[in-house]
Amino acid sequence: MASVVLSAAVALTSVGGSVGAGAATPAPQAAATIQNDVFWKDTSGNPIYSQGGGVLKVGNTYYWYGAKYNGAVTYYNNPSAGKNGNTSLSAITIYSSTDLANWKFEGNAMTASDLGGAGWVGRIGVARNPNTGKYVLISQLNSELVFGTSSTPNGHFTKAATQSNIANVTTGMSGDQSVFVDDDGKAYLAFSNRSGRSHLYVAALRPSDYLHVEPAANIYNSSAGGREGNVMFKYNGTYYFCSSDLHGWNASHTYCNTSKKVASGYSPEFVMQGTDADFSHVTQTGLAFTVTGSQGSFVMFGGDRWSDFAGNGIGYNQWLPVTFNGTTPVFHSLSQWNVDAAAGTWSVGGGNNHVLNPSAEADRVAQNNLAGWTISGGNVNSNKQGGHTGRWAFAQSSSSAYNASRYQNISLPNGTYTLSAWVKSSGGQKQSAIFAKNFGGSEMSSSINRALGSWTKVTISGIKVTNGSIQVGVSSDANAGNWVNVDDFSLVQNG
Repeated sequence: MASVVLSAAVALTSVGGSVGAGAATPAPQAAATIQNDVFWKDTSGNPIYSQGGGVLKVGNTYYWYGAKYNGAVTYYNNPSAGKNGNTSLSAITIYSSTDLANWKFEGNAMTASDLGGAGWVGRIGVARNPNTGKYVLISQLNSELVFGTSSTPNGHFTKAATQSNIANVTTGMSGDQSVFVDDDGKAYLAFSNRSGRSHLYVAALRPSDYLHVEPAANIYNSSAGGREGNVMFKYNGTYYFCSSDLHGWNASHTYCNTSKKVASGYSPEFVMQGTDADFSHVTQTGLAFTVTGSQGSFVMFGGDRWSDFAGNGIGYNQWLPVTFNGTTPVFHSLSQWNVDAAAGTWSVGGGNNHVLNPSAEADRVAQNNLAGWTISGGNVNSNKQGGHTGRWAFAQSSSSAYNASRYQNISLPNGTYTLSAWVKSSGGQKQSAIFAKNFGGSEMSSSINRALGSWTKVTISGIKVTNGSIQVGVSSDANAGNWVNVDDFSLVQNG
């Protein structure tokens, strides 16, 4: 499969976090390109295996730590076989990068044998203790925490301690967690409680050596179900504690609380802007860190797709930029984008797919109303298992005659675009088509009212957008028993 796209690309208009979302800063000369919705590869061309981890910056180098699960390897080798539940650990991996797109495999921080044969290992973070000079790795290990140390960020970590109880936590131990390092170098664990996960906590790591989690501060209690995938970042003096729904590794809104203090005074919960139309690019919160450069700054959101276990689509890691309107974080769902880590800027990639939830994967369960899309015709619209890729596809069908559509209104730069989708059809409809309209020109469509027994790609090219918006979708004027399935919408600018 394709990699993170390791070639350089000339950036388009850059967005820095220090300006409002949509405002522009001078474009950098070149930027590396991040391609989502694919399996990433490292600089040697091997698959990147890193889930449920975190990133630590040392000098100008970013170190990424995460779990390599045996089930992830199985899924990578044969995605069509579907999801599996093999969470057995191969190793905790280390990758390094200076540009956030090209990742070099540094080796294994710890293997299953280093952890006593392992079991469940996950939610990994690393911080450098200023007193000992050691890099300290913190991870869940079954029902405990395990700590490892190394003299270098990319070295082998030696098991140094375990902890079976965190004081002041309602269930005594963390559910999901991540490590947050503040501007002053102090390190914290951000987490929800084990079992139920409705209580959110921030706890300092023991200052002397980071080999123990100090008594926790309960910063918020969720009244609408538990929270998992807990991450924390700081931007312009404000702390953000963000989490996902308790969906078991499935796609989710991203929920946040904010405060001016690291462990108290947090706001009520709110949904991060931009994460509802496709449930955070069909991910669960996985990691987050601030990228600051010579021209601006933004927050890197690492969405973990857990695709081998939850079946959320191709690609384990989906990294997206978060910018700010004042203190309000804004999530940008992109399939391709350019990043200049040294400048602290980013831009939309030329190959970005502007359709959100294009493969009907975000919603996780069978239903009619899907994230990011609008329907007419009611219950004849649904999602259907057995997509062209992933688990789901869009569907229109009924035992009675019907007239229906599913569509998405998209704001985008003026230019020339190509719309494509993969379809199956019973044929026999009075009319059925993939369409593009309301873009400043006459409606364009590709008819699919013919028998298509296998997935077939249909394409509409030369769509000249002149008013900064477009509506795309599928429509049917059909007889009883007629059906159409659609998957993998794509709308890409090519001029």
